[in-house]
Amino acid sequence: MSFSKVNRSAATLTKNRTEDSIHPGSGMCTTCVDGCIGMCEIGKSAYRGHEVIYPQPFGVITTASEKDYPVDYSHLNIIGGVVGAQGIEADSDKAVFPAVDLEVRFGHDNGLKFRLPIMIPGIGSTNIAKNNWEGLAIGTALAGTGLTIGENVVGMDPESTFKNGKVVNTVDLKRRVKLFTDNQIDGYGAIVVQANVEDTRLGIQEYAINTLGAEVVELKWGQGAKNIGGEVKIRDLKKAQMLYDRGYVVLPNPTDPTVIEAFKRGAFKEFERHSRVGMVTEEGFAKRVEELRKAGAKYIFLKTGAYRPEALAMAISFASKYKIDLLTVDGAGGGTGMSPWRMMNEWGIPPVELHSLLFQYAKRLDDKGEHVPAIAVAGGFTFEDQMFKALAMGAPYVKLIGMARSPIAAAMVGKTIGKAIRDYALPVYVERFGNSIDEVFVTAAHLRKEMGDKEFDSLPTGAIGLYTYYERLGQGLRQLMAGSRKFALKYMTRDDLTCLTRESADITGIPYVMDLDKKKVDEILG
Repeated sequence: MSFSKVNRSAATLTKNRTEDSIHPGSGMCTTCVDGCIGMCEIGKSAYRGHEVIYPQPFGVITTASEKDYPVDYSHLNIIGGVVGAQGIEADSDKAVFPAVDLEVRFGHDNGLKFRLPIMIPGIGSTNIAKNNWEGLAIGTALAGTGLTIGENVVGMDPESTFKNGKVVNTVDLKRRVKLFTDNQIDGYGAIVVQANVEDTRLGIQEYAINTLGAEVVELKWGQGAKNIGGEVKIRDLKKAQMLYDRGYVVLPNPTDPTVIEAFKRGAFKEFERHSRVGMVTEEGFAKRVEELRKAGAKYIFLKTGAYRPEALAMAISFASKYKIDLLTVDGAGGGTGMSPWRMMNEWGIPPVELHSLLFQYAKRLDDKGEHVPAIAVAGGFTFEDQMFKALAMGAPYVKLIGMARSPIAAAMVGKTIGKAIRDYALPVYVERFGNSIDEVFVTAAHLRKEMGDKEFDSLPTGAIGLYTYYERLGQGLRQLMAGSRKFALKYMTRDDLTCLTRESADITGIPYVMDLDKKKVDEILG
């Protein structure tokens, strides 16, 4: 059985000529014919070369792996019973699903509070993030959850100014922070400023703390989409040269006269801007944490990706030793930006395996009496059942679910519907619910009541879209938890799950469905 789709994908705008007859290993048409124009990835690479490494079209898409992993979260099922309730009185009139408490508190002083266990872990300098930031930031603030400003935002901003190699003023980062903080309600949620190698050199986090009042910063080791630094495409020569001057790796060299001439005559239309890979050492990590604390950071997070087990062990060990407030672990296959397509499909440890190792390592620290930080897991989560499974599988250590592509999708759809309403161009699929924002968005009445007419009418519909999506996730998660008789997140355990295959049971350590409750069954039946 092949888990990968090779040589053709909507992500690279390629396909096979013989779609029903494809070699499973190479992905080539069974009969490759002389005279074919080159619709497959090999063919397109013959004339566009390295451009075909990346998903397309850049700037208007998010992307994630289409690899069918041998084990995923669908191989686990949620288990419920008919006895009792935890976190509420075992009374049918009181133990109703709206009573489930989804609030999360974490951090060294328990001072971070989220209304829902959701974090958007790193939306950076890509166009898809920048163009939808208004909806993402305001929607997150209204929902009382977390949002991370990802890498390279300041470095990519043409209006950023620097002195002695350090940032002294920005436009984009200011806007991103302010859109969240201006709409934050009762201190719920958090805006997080992340930094990679280039961001750290430019002093981004110190600037965010001292000038913008940021309280939460994040060190970035990587993500589940790729094992190299962040990258974007640049269609403007002057911007490519600006980024080169700011210290980024830009390909091809935008200061080379031959390259400039080729770009101007249209031989290629995009430059690539790449970030450097980090070089982690415990000494360097400890030093950076101390620097950020001295700069005034109230909370420090760490995000790592789908690296080998040794790197995961280092991440949780360092997070424990240096009292990191949140560790985010992102499984393979994710992505929101321009990660190389084959890399996104074929690199890294998949979510179920990675999160199972994470639980094992956290428990080892816990059993020794060592500090275990709050943990967030990410890796393609989109709906409440997946959230439940990841929270239960990682209990009691996993506090949050990281999601990025689906919140972006919700914000984009909300934005698009708002424009269609203004243009009197709603498709029939949506128009059946009405022709106004109040009719189409099911949460509009609640938001209007809470905010008042003036503030509600000024809301971007992208924010309403994200808020409404989160409202669905919250209600769905409450229903699942009530069915498992768990009325607050702290009561969830691995016992709320069972595995549907022996292989998933071996990986996770969660019982196979036919082995579940054997002891209790024997007690009942004799």
